[in-house]
Amino acid sequence: MPVSSGPRPSLRAAVLVGLAGVVVALGLVGAVLLLTRTGTGVEIRLGDHDFRDMEVGRISTEIDDRGPILFGDVADGSLDIILQHIGDDPETGWLAFEARRAGQSRDCYFRWRPEEADFVNTCDPDDIVDAAGTGLRHFEVAVVDGDVRVDINPP
Repeated sequence: MPVSSGPRPSLRAAVLVGLAGVVVALGLVGAVLLLTRTGTGVEIRLGDHDFRDMEVGRISTEIDDRGPILFGDVADGSLDIILQHIGDDPETGWLAFEARRAGQSRDCYFRWRPEEADFVNTCDPDDIVDAAGTGLRHFEVAVVDGDVRVDINPP
């Protein structure tokens, strides 16, 4: 029993379908390129805008007992900060500042010296900063609902 091979498309139809596919593909590529050139104004930031979850009483007591706290940047190591509390009132006197000078190696940071109540640069013993971190880049610190929050992503 013979089997039919079915309709056979003409060469002209096959060429037209192929050209239509190429035109559609080029149109899609052009649309994507156009969208990528016209910025949408969207800024992507991963993670929180502030560093938080530090209960004010516990963290101020820890700083009083052990000194300012060095928080290492777990993302890429470029933004290590020091959290400092000055004064007796746990609700006020909070400071946060960079732990190293701009452009310094990640191996360099300011270390607390309790005897002198200041910070010394681990790579330059002549580079000394007072307890308030004067001269270093500071970050806004607020106490909200009993938690200390440091704004690590200022606009």
